Amino acid sequence: MATTSIPHQWKYDVFVSFRGEDIRKSFMDHLFNDFNQKGIYAFRDDTKLPKGEEISPHLYKAIGESRFLIVIFSKNYASSTWCFEGNLSKYLVQED
Repeated sequence: MATTSIPHQWKYDVFVSFRGEDIRKSFMDHLFNDFNQKGIYAFRDDTKLPKGEEISPHLYKAIGESRFLIVIFSKNYASSTWCFEGNLSKYLVQED
């Protein structure tokens, strides 16, 4: 019996939410390199966002197009209004 595959509906495998100033050039570079080596397509805000435009709509869209959302809680994550309120309230608490 032949099987048919379901078309891939996600643009990204994973969206990682983090406070950039805390860990962008250290931990995140290593994590994104590991994702890439394993064939995991992750959204990167430093390479995927249009320059000179408001970023929030693009980030919300990318989160919605990602299969998984990973939140990295760093020292200053909760002090970021966008990180804490935007991600946690809008995407971690969803109705079915």
